[in-house]
Amino acid sequence: MHEWSLAEAVIATALEESRKEGLEEITEIKLKIGELQQLDVEIFKFALDELAETLDEGSLLKEMKIKMEPEKAIFKCRVCEKEWDFGETGLSEEEYEAVHFAPEVAHAYIRCPSCKSPDFEVIQGRGVLIQTIKGKR
Repeated sequence: MHEWSLAEAVIATALEESRKEGLEEITEIKLKIGELQQLDVEIFKFALDELAETLDEGSLLKEMKIKMEPEKAIFKCRVCEKEWDFGETGLSEEEYEAVHFAPEVAHAYIRCPSCKSPDFEVIQGRGVLIQTIKGKR
């Protein structure tokens, strides 16, 4: 149920940022959802809507719309600097699920497609990022 924790963090951050910006109403929050986040988008959306209703401070979130955009996972080899995406990993179904469940184990399953090194970094596609918060003053 990490969807609820993530939703809580998004709503809390949106409220905090809206206060800093002097917004009277948040009309839209645009999120990027990383491919490696292993997120049930329907549960996450439901959690955002429910939390917006219960945590709403003076109808600040009454008209809020949530937009979510997926973000592909991109890896970069630290040895040869090749970049590749999650679809190019050649993982079996079981390995694919293991990496989605615990992205920290990716280095045990994934190798650079060019030099076969396990030394790489995830340069995008992990986490939930707030891209924009729009509102009315």
